[in-house]
Amino acid sequence: MSTAPDPAAPAAPAAALALGDDALVLSHRLTEWTGHAPVLEEEVALANIALDLLGQARTLLSLVGDEDELAFRREERAFRNVQLVEQPNGDFARTIARQLYFSVYQELLYGQLAAGAGGEPAGALAPLAAKAVKEVAYHRDHAEQWTLRLGDGTGTSHARMQAGLDALWRYTGELFRPVEGLALDWAGLAAAWRETVGGVLERATLTLPEGPRGTGWSAGAGREGVHTEPFGLMLAEMQHLHRSHPGATW
Repeated sequence: MSTAPDPAAPAAPAAALALGDDALVLSHRLTEWTGHAPVLEEEVALANIALDLLGQARTLLSLVGDEDELAFRREERAFRNVQLVEQPNGDFARTIARQLYFSVYQELLYGQLAAGAGGEPAGALAPLAAKAVKEVAYHRDHAEQWTLRLGDGTGTSHARMQAGLDALWRYTGELFRPVEGLALDWAGLAAAWRETVGGVLERATLTLPEGPRGTGWSAGAGREGVHTEPFGLMLAEMQHLHRSHPGATW
């Protein structure tokens, strides 16, 4: 039997589930680079970022229920992550584009929660946010430095970085759809995100993918449990061992 969140759960667990699923899914995507990263140093960096995100996911999901059951027994439609984090890695530039978009958002979000924003139900998330925002600052810096190197590097690296930014742009709008239980200034968060990302891209000689270059802010529905096709394949891989050996101990 799959484990699904209680629809009558208080708002804070609903927010913890959404943010926890974001971290869990992106963590798994980043671990897929193990053994495939372009250089050994990057193998370690991506693995460390994945571990940070997994730690965040464990803390957040534990506020909702049993973290293992929530991670490995839920069906696809019960996950509440944004569609951006479930997108396949693609080439290295596309992974960096996804990381830049998400880590800037996560740093801004956790910064507000750590400062006490979000309303009373979000108060339980403040201690996690205060710790995680320091980790996410590194994630953002890592993505920013690689964006600068790829964007202002060779013609090939520039083209691949721009292609990754363009391809993932359509998933960024969902980041700023209100999350149940978090009374934040979502419009202000979106404006700060756009300014930060735009500043990085300008320094990297890249273009913010809007207007004729991009596909627009076409918000997804991952928060409502509607996911893209690659997510089902990823989830089957992530849950395979647990489902194949239920109740196993190590």
